[in-house]
Amino acid sequence: MSVLLQTIAPLAAGAEVEGENKSFLVSPDLGAMIWTLIVFVIAWIVLSKVAFPKIAEALDKRQAAINESIEAAERDRKEAEQLAAENRQNLLEARTHAEDILTRARKSADAHEAKAREDAKTKGEEILAQARKDIESETRRAISEIRSEVADLTILATAKVTGKTLDGDDQRRLIEDALDGLDFSALSGEQRR
Repeated sequence: MSVLLQTIAPLAAGAEVEGENKSFLVSPDLGAMIWTLIVFVIAWIVLSKVAFPKIAEALDKRQAAINESIEAAERDRKEAEQLAAENRQNLLEARTHAEDILTRARKSADAHEAKAREDAKTKGEEILAQARKDIESETRRAISEIRSEVADLTILATAKVTGKTLDGDDQRRLIEDALDGLDFSALSGEQRR
C-alpha cells in the first residue's frame, strides 16, 4: 500500500507542477489511470478472497433463515388449519352426541311418564274394584242385619198384636217368606247401574 501511495503522490504533485491550472481529477493522466486500475484489481482480488466469501456466506445464512422461517410459518399455518378442522369435527360430533342424549332422555322420560300413568291407572282400577267389593260386602252385611232386625221387630209386633207367640222356627219361616217378597235391591244401589 505504501508503495502505491509513493507512486501516486509524485504523479499528483507532477500534475500540479506541469500545469498549474490543470486539476488532477479533471485532466486524465495515463499513468494515474493505470495505477488506479491496478489498485482496483488488487483491491478486487483481496476483497474477493477475504470479504466477498464472508458476505456471501452471511447472505446465504440470512436467506436460509428466511426460507426456514417461511417454511415454519407455512407448516404452522397448515397445522392450525388442520387443528381448526379437527375442532370443527369434534364440535359437530359433540353436538350430535348431545342431541342423541337429549333424544334418548326425552324418549326415556316419555316412557317413564307413560308407565307411571299406566301404573297409576291400573292401581286406581284395583283400588276402585276393591272398593266396590268392600261396598258390596258391606251392603250384603247391612241387608242381612236389616233382615235380621226386621224379623225380630216383626216377631215382636206380631206377638203384641195377636197376643200369641209362635215357636221360633215357625216365626222365622214366616218372616223369611215375607222378607223374600220385599225388594232390598234399592238399598244396595243395584237399580242405579
